Amino acid sequence: MSAAPAAVAAAEALSRYPVRLELPVVWGEMDAYGHVNNVVYFRWFESARMAYFERLGCPEFIGRNPVGPILAEASCRFRAALAYPDRVTVGAAVEEIAADRFRMRYAVWSSTLGRIAAEGEGTVVCFDYRENRKAAVPEAVRQAIARLESRAAAEEGS
Repeated sequence: MSAAPAAVAAAEALSRYPVRLELPVVWGEMDAYGHVNNVVYFRWFESARMAYFERLGCPEFIGRNPVGPILAEASCRFRAALAYPDRVTVGAAVEEIAADRFRMRYAVWSSTLGRIAAEGEGTVVCFDYRENRKAAVPEAVRQAIARLESRAAAEEGS
């Protein structure tokens, strides 16, 4: 699949994800079995999660001043093996917000395969780094998530 059609296909498959990050598959990410090692997917999820936080426009949240994110749980469903050379697009979205946490979902699109290769979830807990305990999701972060997710929903519906 050439670059332009691959990008269009990825955008369509990941339309529910307001943040999308394109990354190369690097030779060193493969393991002895000749495919991308499982731990790499979690690194891709982390990169997409941090890009999501940056898009929120709440620098004090990323800077843990004083409340910031801490990953409490992560999972991945591997759907297809990936290998070098390839380019992946990783999508990130917030699926659910609770009092002190929110659940994110991720998807990894393979340009070579032309389909979703993995899907994941992560639970992010808000943590007060001064008090060393959980904290409520800051209202500014809640509002920023709502804005970001509603733009993605509007784009998907159009």
